[in-house]
Amino acid sequence: MKTFHIELQRIKAMHDAHGLVHTRVDATVQTLQSRDEDAAPSTVLSMTVENARVLLLLLKKQLAEVDSRKARSQR
Repeated sequence: MKTFHIELQRIKAMHDAHGLVHTRVDATVQTLQSRDEDAAPSTVLSMTVENARVLLLLLKKQLAEVDSRKARSQR
């Protein structure tokens, strides 16, 4: 499994379509070399607190839009 270090620099747009949330971002992506052989390989996503807050707000908005489209019987 390839692992990466992804640094999120800016969130440009977010929308949902057919059950998927699509996000356009500016990010740097680098291959991550595992230093600890015992640790499971994983990709790291780094972002500023401001970007994390924006991402959280946008996700909440997208989920609210998805929930509002469901029929009352599915809520």
